[in-house]
Amino acid sequence: MPVNPIQPSLFLRRVLFADAAVSAVVGAVMALGAAVLQRLLGLPATLLMIAGVALFPYAAYLVWVATRSVVPRAAVCVPIALNLVWAVDCVLVLSAVGLSLTLLGEAFVAVQIVTVLAFAELEFIGLRRALSLPRAATTHQHA
Repeated sequence: MPVNPIQPSLFLRRVLFADAAVSAVVGAVMALGAAVLQRLLGLPATLLMIAGVALFPYAAYLVWVATRSVVPRAAVCVPIALNLVWAVDCVLVLSAVGLSLTLLGEAFVAVQIVTVLAFAELEFIGLRRALSLPRAATTHQHA
């Protein structure tokens, strides 16, 4: 049994799956379309490719957590923290000297900030709900 176990609710599972799906799609677009996106967004292709590829293991992790019947509390804290880090990184990209983001590039980064903060908040809500369940509910194994 995991340390500090929680049983993810259907709500939390759906949020984790949604985060995984968005991350995988955006990751694929960024990694595979880096050269085209560089011209459209004004972001370096290398940055787009690395960031896009980094989203694949993250998406896989989210699916793994969402499919467990019981997980350690920390397993749900990880995507919350990583979403917050991604938002901070995006703010740094927007304020970086030397980047020539287009208006579309600024919108692309801004949408990422809003999206990851929304996922962080929804995952936090799901975590709080799971923590408020009676302790006995977290000891039952459900597929």
